Order: sequence, then structure tokens, then C-alpha cells
Amino acid sequence: MAFFPRRPLRPSLFLGLRRTVQWQVSNVRSLSGSAIVGNSNHETKSGTEHGANSVAGKTTHFGFQQVPEHEKEELVREVFSSVAKSYDVMNDVMSFGIHRLWKDHFVTKLDPGRRPGGEPLSILDVAGGTGDIAFRMLDWATEIHNDHQSKVLVVDINENMLKEGQKRSLATAYADGSRIDFKVQNAEVLDAVPDNSQDLYTVAFGIRNFTDIPAALRAAHRVLKPGGVFACLEFSKVNVGLLDMIYKQYSFSIIPLMGQLVAADRDSYQYLVESIARFPSQKEFAGMIRDAGFEISGNGYEDLTVGIAAIHTGVKV
Repeated sequence: MAFFPRRPLRPSLFLGLRRTVQWQVSNVRSLSGSAIVGNSNHETKSGTEHGANSVAGKTTHFGFQQVPEHEKEELVREVFSSVAKSYDVMNDVMSFGIHRLWKDHFVTKLDPGRRPGGEPLSILDVAGGTGDIAFRMLDWATEIHNDHQSKVLVVDINENMLKEGQKRSLATAYADGSRIDFKVQNAEVLDAVPDNSQDLYTVAFGIRNFTDIPAALRAAHRVLKPGGVFACLEFSKVNVGLLDMIYKQYSFSIIPLMGQLVAADRDSYQYLVESIARFPSQKEFAGMIRDAGFEISGNGYEDLTVGIAAIHTGVKV
């Protein structure tokens, strides 16, 4: 079941949410998204007022290492600067190539696009540097809903990832930039994104790299309109014991080696494997989304490919 139902005006949302969590999308507008990290700037009361700043002396994990909290952002930026040009190859290695199907399903499930009699959507794609999810959402809105007005703002903490997305956009129907924009933003602050301004917030394969995930979830809640949807696609925990053992063996033995062979960058791939292992379980992450103020339906997530990845959703009420 789609999040953006096919009737006009205030669509009632949520996948398989049979209960009535309704998000009243009466005025929807613009913006876009795609893949791995986040960062931002705009005229609004957000930033320091709403964001979470690192406290001196605090540490956090960077893969399996403990590092000063204020250093993780730069370390993550370096990882994705290193893999920006081989980003699709990286995801192919990490997911056996299945990430393309997961992304297609993610967008199909959200079903973004302007409804007859409604307003264009404003979509924020966080950690979406390369535009992978953003282009899919715009294509869906255009082809399925004949919507040529909804827009996506792609934000990412890594300028190299955004440059890759801008370069790729030149080969799409959105090359003139009227429906997609790219901006450097920190997902934990989103200081360029006004309160209550977005209809849909997406983050795909990025949130596990954030220094302060609860702060990022609070920022997501702040920028969404009442009724707006938070949607996250992320690597998760395999839910079949034997397959979990096989996947972990593949992850720690093969993926870093493949990173060395296909991208001459073993260390970045080692970090990415470790970041997946450190990410909370589906149930734990659903609880974090709820704690940020979102309404979730059922368990709040859908496992993909026995839990290798999962889609998490929440509605701002």
C-alpha cells in the first residue's frame, strides 16, 4: 500500500497501515533525494536551536573504533569522498546487486507524486548525494502521476557526492535544475530547511553513518509538515540464523577484499561493513523513530531479503 494514496488533497498514508494515521497533505510542494550522508543552510529557526552539537570529550563509534564525536563527521566525509565515483559499484558489492531492486521497491511503496486537485510535493532526500533515490522519485511522480512539478532537495554532508549527483543529473530529464537541487547539509541540523516545510523525508543507506542518529531523527521530525512521512532504507539485521552467519562471513571476509580489487580502497569498505554491524536492530531503530515523535504502524518496518536491509517509516502527527 502506497504512502501517497491516489485520491486528491489530504491523502491518508502508510504502507500497510490499516489504522488511520493520516497525514494531511493539503499543500505539497518540492524537493529531492538519494543515497549516503547529510549536511545544510536556510532562513528558518533551526540550526543551533534545533540541532545537536557534539560535546567536548564525548566519543562515538566509527565502525568498530571509538573516536572523538567531533571527528566522526570528517572521517565519514573522507570515506564517501573516496567512494563517490564508485558508489554504485560499492552498493553492488555490499548487496549482491540487489540494492537496485530495494530502491525501486522503496520508491514504489512511497508512491510519491502530486494527486489530481492537490499541490506538488516537497521532498527532502537526506544523505542522497548521487541522486539515486531522487531521480527514481521524480521519474515515478512524472510517469505514474503525470506530475511535472513536485521537487526534490538532495542534501549530503559530502560535497564530492553531491557533485557526482549534479553531474548525473545532466543526463536526466531534470538537467535544467527546476525540479532537483543539491545542497551541502548536516542531517543532524538541517539548518537550511525550514520547520514544517517537507511532505516526505527520505534517507537511503545513509543514516547509519550519522554521528548522532537521534538528533537526525529529531531534525527530520522538525522539517516535516504535520502528516509528513519519514522513510528510511538501510542495511539491517538478517533474521535467519544460518544465513546471518553466511552474510557476516561474506561481509567481513569478501567485501573489504572486493573494495581493494574494484576501488583500491579496502579501508573504506571495511568501515562500511563495520557500520552495518554497529547499526541498531530493526526493533531498536523503530523505537528510536518513535522516540523522535513519529507515529509508526505495526512494528514500523519491512524486512527486505531476510533482513539484509529494511524499510522504516513514520508519520509526523
